[in-house]
Amino acid sequence: MDDGNLGENIQEETEVIEDRWWFASSAFPMIAGTLGPVASAFSICALVRPWRQHRPHGQEVKTAPFVADPIWLTVINAIQLAMAVVSNMFLLLNMTRRVRFTIAQPITIIGWYISAILLIALLATAAGPMYEGFKYPSDELIWSQAFYYGMWAAILYFVDASLMLVTFYGAWTGHYNKDFNLTPSQRTLMLQTIMFLFYLLLGALVFSNIEGWNYLDAVYWADVTLFTVGFGDFRAETNLGRALMMPYALVGVISLGLVVGSIRSLVLERGKRQVDARMEEKKRRRLVRTMTKKGEDEMLEPIRDSQRSMTPQRTDSNMQLPATEFERRKAEFELMRKIQAQASSRRRWMAMAISTGSWLILWLLGAYIFVKCEENYQGWDYFDGFYFCFVSLTTIGYGDVTPASNAGKSFFVFWSLLALPTMTVLISNAGDTVVKLIRDGTLRLGNVTILPGEEGSFSDDLKYILHRCTFGYAFPDYTEPAPTSHMKKMPEAQDSSGDAAAAFIDTEQGSDPKDSRGRSQNLRNGDDGPYSERPDHSRHNSTFTTRVRRSLSRLRDAHEDLPTGSDFHFLLISEIQALTAHLKSQKPHKYSFEEWAWYLKLIGEDESRADTHLKAQPKPKNHQHKRHHNKDVDDSPEKGSGEKTDSEHVTAWSWVGNRSPLMGSQEETEWILDRLMERLRESLSSEGRKQVTSDARRALGADRRRSSYDASRKKHREEHV
Repeated sequence: MDDGNLGENIQEETEVIEDRWWFASSAFPMIAGTLGPVASAFSICALVRPWRQHRPHGQEVKTAPFVADPIWLTVINAIQLAMAVVSNMFLLLNMTRRVRFTIAQPITIIGWYISAILLIALLATAAGPMYEGFKYPSDELIWSQAFYYGMWAAILYFVDASLMLVTFYGAWTGHYNKDFNLTPSQRTLMLQTIMFLFYLLLGALVFSNIEGWNYLDAVYWADVTLFTVGFGDFRAETNLGRALMMPYALVGVISLGLVVGSIRSLVLERGKRQVDARMEEKKRRRLVRTMTKKGEDEMLEPIRDSQRSMTPQRTDSNMQLPATEFERRKAEFELMRKIQAQASSRRRWMAMAISTGSWLILWLLGAYIFVKCEENYQGWDYFDGFYFCFVSLTTIGYGDVTPASNAGKSFFVFWSLLALPTMTVLISNAGDTVVKLIRDGTLRLGNVTILPGEEGSFSDDLKYILHRCTFGYAFPDYTEPAPTSHMKKMPEAQDSSGDAAAAFIDTEQGSDPKDSRGRSQNLRNGDDGPYSERPDHSRHNSTFTTRVRRSLSRLRDAHEDLPTGSDFHFLLISEIQALTAHLKSQKPHKYSFEEWAWYLKLIGEDESRADTHLKAQPKPKNHQHKRHHNKDVDDSPEKGSGEKTDSEHVTAWSWVGNRSPLMGSQEETEWILDRLMERLRESLSSEGRKQVTSDARRALGADRRRSSYDASRKKHREEHV
């Protein structure tokens, strides 16, 4: 049968099965690409100043003189920094596709591991043997900020190298291609991070010379300034410093906003599709398995003509089952929509829980670390650290409690680089969950009290409130009304074009043979689309007038026959134009079942017929995930469950099956648009072939008539002679 090449276009197996490796293919490279430059910046801070200071009792930390490091420590520190910079360069070149994955990743991973090992060795040496042989008492020697920056750099190098090792392993074992699965904007995140850190360190160098600060204190000041915390413990005192601070802070805040915006886009936009698809797949499998075990899967069985004739009357227990295949597919579609809604809601609240947990960890654990850093210098207790972290996370920055130790100031720079993106993601997730819940609840409460709503009814609003307040226990079967279909937004256009549509249908009925369902045979016969059996002269005689053609895309009735020839091409072009406009919308479109039935009919599918419909089956427990290049597994029924040809097995699918167009991370508009464009291409190609064949036949007929005429004249002359 003609399926519009739907079998090739519907996913053989949804991509979400391998989306557990999305973190390795996309998230891990982005994390490493963001934190790698941070680690190198900390390595620079660890190199530019000695690792020890002499602080007699009663002297402030920021005025304590430095104790020179041995030359071998500086050399090894410089070597590890050079190796880390090379590793970052190869990772950046790999992200921009200048160097192959198989070449860049081993260099990046090995370089970062070596840098981490060298720093750990230096830190261990500085913590012990480097204290011996000095004339100062051991309790007067303290570690400088450079020592602690080396500690944070070693941690980041080891984490980054481990993440990239997992990414390389996933690509090497074939779970995804040997390339980063990143968008162009995400590939530039590492470059944005490098530019921001360069700007921060360069500004610290300038202001340290203007204000006479220690360079690492200037780094702390620049971080506090660009993150708009503004404690005031370090501030510009000179007129030149104050004048330069204003453009420096303005450009820096904008640059930081770009970096944080890119990180937010990674977590919220790209991650949302992948996690949604994964959750939908898991919930779909669980639902199909539950329905099968309970014997409630009859709704998933396609209704064929033979089955309908064998069961003309249904029992009382089955009265709720759909009577026709179109109704059954609609119920199946609505079931899939319910799965999507539940999975999306769960994903939003899970993201909210994860971001809240991350924020709390940074708050509570950060408070503990700050207390340990400051208790010997300022006598902080846990509440002081708790209060300080909250004031910093919310960028209030009173300045009454600030870090004074070398460990505290260096850790604040490290901590703030993690805290601000986490806070931004938390606020965004709260807007999708808590704020949305409060807003919707307020509107619903107003609808049932003093503010009558324009849509819905009192009972629906009351059911919604009770359903949400009891976490689904009250009115468990309640579902929110589906949004108004795009087709229902044009009733006037549909009414005005009704006469034209009826005239077209009558004309087609008089000239086009149909099957028992009233469907045009031209839409079913052959592999060349809806034109294979159409007479040649129909290509030249359009059934539609110009006024009716303009109303074609407004009819959208999946039960009516489609036009043919140029009218069908015009219809496809009109729908492609409408879908292209949908792609420009900020919020992805979700289409109703009637719209999907219409678009599938244009592609070559008929939701009223069960020829290409399939009963979704539970996934076997012993099923093993295949790699990305082997996707032959499907929720297809067992052998012998129906009489289907091989081609039908290839194209058969279910709305709640893993070949459903609603599954996967591709937007619905993109899916439909791709298939309609392919359908238009095939239809135009078929029409061109038929035109060439027709012209050849006419030319051959003319040659035969001419030959017959010439032979007749020749015979006549011979007889006359």
